[in-house]
Amino acid sequence: MSSSITVRNIDPGDKSWLRREARRLGVSMEEFVRLLIREKRTKTERRPKPSEAFARHFGAEHGVNLQPPSAAQLQAARNS
Repeated sequence: MSSSITVRNIDPGDKSWLRREARRLGVSMEEFVRLLIREKRTKTERRPKPSEAFARHFGAEHGVNLQPPSAAQLQAARNS
């Protein structure tokens, strides 16, 4: 099924940018906008969990041994 939208009152500078970028990629402005939407959606749908982000910056390769908390530690934290 095909869907469409109309965007009104686009800033002339924004429209010029869209045209230039689409031309640079060799696609239509319409296809370029679809690419922008798809890219943004993909980035926002898969956000890392906080533990993944923490591990990326402070994991073993950075000299920090990250062990998940034990069940007892989690329960103690909940009760405090």
